[in-house]
Amino acid sequence: MLIFLLRRTAAIVISFVLITAVLYAITMLAPPEARARLYMSTRTRPNLPPDQEQNFLNSVIRQHGLKDPYPLQYGRWLGRLVRGEWGWSPIFRADVFTLLMQRSAATVELAALALLLFIPVGLAAGMFAGWREGRPGDRLVRFTAYVGGAIPPFILGLVLISVFYVGLHWFLLGRQSSEAAAIMRSESFRSFTGFLTLDGLLNGRLDVTLDALRHLFLPAFTLAVAYWALLTRLTRASVVEETHREYVTAAQARGLPSRQVAWRHVFPNAAAPALTSTALTAASLVTGVYVIESVFNYPGVSDLIINSLGNVPDTPMALGFAVYSVIGVALIMLVLDVVQALINPFLRHGLGMK
Repeated sequence: MLIFLLRRTAAIVISFVLITAVLYAITMLAPPEARARLYMSTRTRPNLPPDQEQNFLNSVIRQHGLKDPYPLQYGRWLGRLVRGEWGWSPIFRADVFTLLMQRSAATVELAALALLLFIPVGLAAGMFAGWREGRPGDRLVRFTAYVGGAIPPFILGLVLISVFYVGLHWFLLGRQSSEAAAIMRSESFRSFTGFLTLDGLLNGRLDVTLDALRHLFLPAFTLAVAYWALLTRLTRASVVEETHREYVTAAQARGLPSRQVAWRHVFPNAAAPALTSTALTAASLVTGVYVIESVFNYPGVSDLIINSLGNVPDTPMALGFAVYSVIGVALIMLVLDVVQALINPFLRHGLGMK
């Protein structure tokens, strides 16, 4: 398993370098003078005389090597990324990396809960339907998955808000209520992880955890539905294919219980390709998180890029947001790869599907 993780991590690092190289190459399409102006909002007074402004631009170009060859500029930029120096946001007047880290806990908590909802339920539902091919349970699961996959997440989110927030008052918008926020600001409350659900438990404040879940459940459920539907359909198709293979017939001929054949033989072989296909949608899952945050007024990372759209160009925030999203996609794909390896031991040993 350790070797498997090392291989996957190495692949992520190589992908990250290639993608960020392309991202930085796009920024270099702008001339050095235009990129140097990005430093003016934080280092000089506005409305400088033309000669002073040109002298300042020339000094910035020399200081930051904006006319150096691309490999040198990219290497310096990548080194700053690794050190946590992601640039300064002229809109927020703060360090980009600090801003992203401050909002990351909310976004990661939402994405993690969505993954915990759709992965096990999707695998179980697909297994249930595929093993009962053509029966009423199979038809019910297929219909539900079809409906869940056909409704756009933002439309489903608005419907759920109107029913469970406006109508029934079961769940809340935002991330926490004012009462929970007051408790978390008290001296007796310590923040261990930044995740409200976990910090509430670690502080012995179940009320904080329940309040966080009331705010989290609707956006996480909305985000999970579409990917649950996809994973369910893929798992069902894989299970149906596996049930017609010879090893299943042989296991049944030996008199093995149906449950054992299904979960010990069919499920590991069927789940891995379904998760592989789902991993290819990791980018859309990250994008879906940002959309859901906007729909439910959830203060995550997406709020930064939305508020940075103004008259002043905030290239550092845009570039930092792009790098952050690349890292998010890579981590989600790693999680799905690990789940595959845990289900199917052949993948851990690099033997492929059997």
